[in-house]
Amino acid sequence: MKKNEERGDNHNEKKRMMMRRKNISRLGGGGLSLDTFANAKSKNNHYNPALIKKQREFYKNAKNVNKFKKLLKQQNQQNGPTLPQGHEENVNETDEYKDKSEERRRMKSSAFSLEELYKKQHEEKEKERMEREAVLRVKKEEREQAEGRRKTMREKMLKKTRRGQPVMKYRIEHLLETIQGSTKNAAGSKS
Repeated sequence: MKKNEERGDNHNEKKRMMMRRKNISRLGGGGLSLDTFANAKSKNNHYNPALIKKQREFYKNAKNVNKFKKLLKQQNQQNGPTLPQGHEENVNETDEYKDKSEERRRMKSSAFSLEELYKKQHEEKEKERMEREAVLRVKKEEREQAEGRRKTMREKMLKKTRRGQPVMKYRIEHLLETIQGSTKNAAGSKS
């Protein structure tokens, strides 16, 4: 009897172990420890497209600068210094003075034209703003007048007699006005 019980326990134990192994393999192996999980979540995967693009652009620019420097060196070597050093410096100084004077003139004229341009734009904007304000003022006045008319009409329509009956005088006047207005519109649209 004991052997059967031992066999049954042993058999059940084996079944449990098999089930456990199947579950582990089905779920993708053993679970992660808490530390491993936390580290996996907090690690930077080093993939940042914006950063990669920036680096690529930086290297491209550096490459272009190096090419430009090489070209300048080659041109300087090909041309060679034909003028003596002292004379060359004097020529450069006079050119610099000319460039500076021309630049000053350009700056003055451009500053003047920029100032005029700014004033024109400022005046145009001010004019547009004034027109908008005028239109808004007119609309506001019309709205206030319409509200006033509606308010007086409402007061008249809601008037009651001493016994609580509505005063028919104002209601009939209102009906008459609407009928006359509709007949005028109909006559105006026919002709």
